[in-house]
Amino acid sequence: MDFWLPLTISFILSFLAIKIVNPIAIKTGLVDYPCARKVHEGHIPLVGGIAIYLSIMLASVLFIEQSRNLNIYLVAAAFVLFLGVLDDRYDLPVKTRLVAQVIVASLMIFGTETHLSSLGYILGGFELKLGLFGIIVTIVAIIAGINAINMMDGIDGLAGALSLIAFAAIAFFLNRVANDWFLLPTLFIASLLAYLMFNLKLHKSFSKIFMGDSGNMLIGLSLVWLMVLGVNLETPAFKPVTALYIMGVPILDMATVIIRRLKSGNSPFSADRQHLHHLFEAAGYSRTSALVCISSFASLLAVLGCVAEIFSVPEWVMLATFIILFICYAAITQCAWNKLEQKNS
Repeated sequence: MDFWLPLTISFILSFLAIKIVNPIAIKTGLVDYPCARKVHEGHIPLVGGIAIYLSIMLASVLFIEQSRNLNIYLVAAAFVLFLGVLDDRYDLPVKTRLVAQVIVASLMIFGTETHLSSLGYILGGFELKLGLFGIIVTIVAIIAGINAINMMDGIDGLAGALSLIAFAAIAFFLNRVANDWFLLPTLFIASLLAYLMFNLKLHKSFSKIFMGDSGNMLIGLSLVWLMVLGVNLETPAFKPVTALYIMGVPILDMATVIIRRLKSGNSPFSADRQHLHHLFEAAGYSRTSALVCISSFASLLAVLGCVAEIFSVPEWVMLATFIILFICYAAITQCAWNKLEQKNS
């Protein structure tokens, strides 16, 4: 099937869903209010995630061959979307969110009987098999993916752009092995493009919207699950270590911020303004400049992962390279924060 038709339909469905859900969100109070951590004007509807899910669900029914695994995914995605909507509306406690995310991840794993069974040859000459421990690793990966996307949703367009890059990389790999799941990330790309038109207000007639925790959780779950499926295919679409590059920036940012919080004696889930986009803002860059720079960095990492996969770079080399990247990233961002603090003191 020509993928342009499902892509177009998904875009149109997402666009229409935003138009329909937007006034409902305003009436029900599903809006984001400005505060110390959220600097924006007015009360912005949190409908991006809902619109994206509606378009994905309808387009999946139309264009993807129906299967038990697809139905389980759509149900789990609906659950995590509902959890995100509740969090957007009522600001749920961290423990409640984590327990719910574990339940959703477990539903996906046991419902489809799929989980990470191996981390590949990341240690060199032997395969690091996980066995049943892979269930725990997969649950942790899903929770990490959900929260990594959530942490990057700090300036207009950023979470959407980074998700777009990751879905594009996954679609590329799945298309290489001619797998039917290729259409799902393609549908997400189209839906996200429609969302970004409103989120970035590309036209004066578009009302501004945010993705909300519902969108972040939906996308985080979908990205990690597609990567789990990709490495578990009969002909794997990519190696497990390549996933680090596909979601490179969210992983790097989440890891460094959590380390800083722990060093400061704070909870890893405490809210602050220590993320990469906050660093750009503190350094005096505009939000547009931050969006372009961070998205370019994410694209570079994704391309690096794709090239390494295509040319069969050893997995231990890819892991070692990513660890070096992480060390450099952590050192550079920490140095930048220190200089800004000294400048402002």
